[in-house]
Amino acid sequence: MLDHIHKNNYLVEINQLNAGYNHDIVLSDINLTINPNDFIGLIGPNGGGKTTLLKVVLGLLAPQSGTIRVMGQSPQEGRRHIGYVPQFTVFDHDFPITVEEVVKMGRLSGKRLFQSFTKEDHDIVQEKLAWVDLLEHKDRALRELSGGQRQRVYIARALATEPELLLLDEPTISVDYDSRTKIYDLLHMINQRGVTILLVSHDLNVISIYVKSVACLNRDLHYHGEKEITKEMLQATYRCPVELIAHGLPHRVLAEHKEGR
Repeated sequence: MLDHIHKNNYLVEINQLNAGYNHDIVLSDINLTINPNDFIGLIGPNGGGKTTLLKVVLGLLAPQSGTIRVMGQSPQEGRRHIGYVPQFTVFDHDFPITVEEVVKMGRLSGKRLFQSFTKEDHDIVQEKLAWVDLLEHKDRALRELSGGQRQRVYIARALATEPELLLLDEPTISVDYDSRTKIYDLLHMINQRGVTILLVSHDLNVISIYVKSVACLNRDLHYHGEKEITKEMLQATYRCPVELIAHGLPHRVLAEHKEGR
């Protein structure tokens, strides 16, 4: 955990931020604060800027205007306190790497070239493997695991950095229903253990059940720090009338279109 106290105790503070690529504005006048132990679900249409926002928080994309502070520092400095699970992770199925070795990669940050792993590194890796319920599989080759198991390995790798904030970009996009449920239960547990989470998802089951608050992003950000997804938020984000059905399972967001269209 952080050994310093930053202004206002925000993990991330974004004010009037505009960002994009070349002259194309993808994020417009974004204002957002992420507090310790938040679990925010970020929804919005494809191309709405969700991944771009994560890149800005990670310091991989500089704002065109406005300000962002991560742990009271610039994103480039503050990102050492962030764990990140990207939408897609490409790996060579023929490369003989074990589950434990993948998770150990999370301990490489800040190490000097050829610096060996310590007992602390080993203990943290074992702990995070236990968190994701893969400790008994630590010596298996990554290629032998299912898609859902591999995704939990990547979450463990991000957790091995001992992050204050965990960013996940569509972590269940290519896994089956049972694996999705396990991953969401896992994220709930991780949040309960003190890790703040910003989760990008299209899955309204997650938004309705697991997260503490919801943000809707489509160039503009609509966020009121609460779990309720209002009809106005959805219409402003998806640019068409929508209906949220959230009586029992599954939950769905449906666009209302005229007959014959």
